[in-house]
Amino acid sequence: MKKDFYSEINANNWKTILLFVVFFIGVAIVGVAFGLYLGDIIFGLAIAFIIGVIYSLIMYNSGAKTVLSAVKAKPITNKDDPYLYNTVEGLSIAAGLKVVPKIYMIKEESMNAFATGISPEKSYICVTSGLRNKMNRQELEGVLAHEMSHIKNYDIKVMLLAAVLVGVVILLSDIMLRSFLWGGGRRRSGNNSGQGQFILIIVALVLAILAPIIAQLIKLAISRKREYLADASAVQLTRNPSGLSSALTKIKNDSDVTVDTANKATAHMFIENPLRHTKKKMMFAKLFCTHPPIDERIKRLNAM
Repeated sequence: MKKDFYSEINANNWKTILLFVVFFIGVAIVGVAFGLYLGDIIFGLAIAFIIGVIYSLIMYNSGAKTVLSAVKAKPITNKDDPYLYNTVEGLSIAAGLKVVPKIYMIKEESMNAFATGISPEKSYICVTSGLRNKMNRQELEGVLAHEMSHIKNYDIKVMLLAAVLVGVVILLSDIMLRSFLWGGGRRRSGNNSGQGQFILIIVALVLAILAPIIAQLIKLAISRKREYLADASAVQLTRNPSGLSSALTKIKNDSDVTVDTANKATAHMFIENPLRHTKKKMMFAKLFCTHPPIDERIKRLNAM
């Protein structure tokens, strides 16, 4: 059954919103647990908010240039590659962007690409030389449209927010765990029974251990949904699902699947996991992936 890209876009947007609602509730629960542990719920929530603001500023100021430098990407001008430049320019017009994203390239045989930048006005698209050389016109356009969609859909900001929420949960959980390890406990005296206080400590301890894992799983789920969204949005830009579908098939079957300069911090940004070494999958491995299964992505594209 054929699906239109509008229904795919709407479905993935709603799923992302739902995941963020669950995410915010989870952060609030951790903040409340931290507050109860300290004896003041408002104080716990305030600490969570302050950590979130500080972490946001750190992440915001880390900058796209840092990412590009980390993967050893070099800028590409119109003179260097007129076709690549003109394709990005045409897609940016189709996407309604006011500023054409700057283009970078990684000298790397593996086929991959990513987009970065905190806003559409300050955005970058980076491709590997392997992808540029091995893709035909329609395939290259499909990949670039996918990355352009990440910029248009503010996916960099979405994942920044997800990273901040994970950071808040991890820091609060770490503080609680350290307090338990050093025997801090809840020193506040009051009318609470010893049994009630013991239950509270157990609940806080369980949350401190499980919350970071759950938060990371939600972040990865959001990342996967944004990949599906970018695929559907790319079809909206090009009106040609077969271009991106063929490109993903080439990437899937590529003999060189690793981008040497990529790392775990940047892996989620690429069109396909640049650190995959094997096609064997363990049970539940899907939950810990930054990207949805490439076969499922191809299947969805072919159904449009």
